[in-house]
Amino acid sequence: MIEECITVGLVLECRALSGPWGGHAWRPVTIFPSAPEVAPWTPLGGTGEAKRYYAGEAHVHLYSTDTTNYRDNLESGTPKLWVVLRPDGAEPPVEVVAVTADPAEGEAHTEAGANIVETIDMPGEIAAFVADFIAAHHVERPIIKRKRD
Repeated sequence: MIEECITVGLVLECRALSGPWGGHAWRPVTIFPSAPEVAPWTPLGGTGEAKRYYAGEAHVHLYSTDTTNYRDNLESGTPKLWVVLRPDGAEPPVEVVAVTADPAEGEAHTEAGANIVETIDMPGEIAAFVADFIAAHHVERPIIKRKRD
């Protein structure tokens, strides 16, 4: 199995919830195709209800065994990245668990009840990197149906 990795920069938004239980909701808002030289969790401004933070760099891992999923994502017309966050009781209050271009992996992270899984549009530079990876490593695998004896 061949693996390649691209390092991206992630911006998150923290929005105050107005319900009776209060709290905050975190969601990704921007992905930079390369990580800027800014300290993680640097405040980027925002309104009184919503504040943005540069969460730091994240790694998008690509595996040669998952190229079919990446191809389907790119061919969807609006390629996405799945950002997986996990609430953490410490500071910062959320942990970036994963950023992936594989829809199946993104969906798999929803099975853990505490994870926050959101999609974000894939920037063109990352889509080009993924397309190059697919072109270099994709092998069409036939579907083999097993028959009962």
